[in-house]
Amino acid sequence: MVSQRAIFVDAGFLLAVGGTQIAGTSLRSAFRVDFEKLIQGIMKCTEVHSGLDVLRTYWYDASKDALFTDQHKQIGLLPGVKVRLGRISFNGEQKGVDLKLGLDLVGVARNRAASVAYLVSGDDDLAEAVEEAQDLGMKVVLVGVADAAHRLGVMSVAEHLALRVDSIITLPAELIEECFTRIVQDAPRPAPAVPAFAGHPLPRPVPKPAAKPGPPTRPLHHPLQRPHPAGVQAGAHLVYSSGGTDSTFVPEDSPMDVAQEVGESVAASWYGSVSQGELNELLADRPILPVEIDRVLLKDCAQRIGEYKTDLQAVRKALRTAFWEKLDALM
Repeated sequence: MVSQRAIFVDAGFLLAVGGTQIAGTSLRSAFRVDFEKLIQGIMKCTEVHSGLDVLRTYWYDASKDALFTDQHKQIGLLPGVKVRLGRISFNGEQKGVDLKLGLDLVGVARNRAASVAYLVSGDDDLAEAVEEAQDLGMKVVLVGVADAAHRLGVMSVAEHLALRVDSIITLPAELIEECFTRIVQDAPRPAPAVPAFAGHPLPRPVPKPAAKPGPPTRPLHHPLQRPHPAGVQAGAHLVYSSGGTDSTFVPEDSPMDVAQEVGESVAASWYGSVSQGELNELLADRPILPVEIDRVLLKDCAQRIGEYKTDLQAVRKALRTAFWEKLDALM
């Protein structure tokens, strides 16, 4: 087996993690990326770790009908970089990306073209391909973005995958900060025109009159929240000490609080990165959200509270409601 390294980058994973860290959302229109500097940074990081020459860097992404966009052409023209594209389905999900990455990883190992593979991904679907490459004599090193709060020490990596690689390294924090830039709308835009139906404008919402104060009532708990003991602040969970007598309370956001924050964050990022025409198109289909925005809302929320809680209808409704309310406030 040739003593050199090969780099496999799941672009969807890397851009989502970097965008979330810099812009607070994985919505790609909310940030711009210096791809040349980012890829060079990954190559330098892996070179320092192994000291081996590089075979090439494989860049995996998705596009409509798996066709090269101008951005993909720009990346593909970089020295030593090969772009491999899957396709984007009707609901905005990537198709074929993990399969291409897994096949290439095993193929490089089988052909004994590299002795070490550096994998920039977090998807547990790649675990079997990792083990197959290892059985063929290749070492597989996971490359992630550091997250001290996570038990694995890296952001958005499945434990199933982390347990199967030979080791884990992290990209320098300054690399993400230098390569990702949040897009901010500088100049205020005029209020969008109200869409018309059958020649008649839709009525604007009329604010409701303030309710008259009534007798105090006992607050009702949301079905996703449990009652809190006396003296405990809402949104906290009990952590027992090893002695079993003392206890402390650590703040923890409820799923509904997280949904509110994520919905507002995605709305602010999206509004700050689109044109007036795109805004008008979104409002024309209200309350329906485009699949790409809806997918980002669910993805960003799932990263914080898990897919199981995000699948709850109350959480999904809160995400979309928070998005529209924040957008109304910005307009």
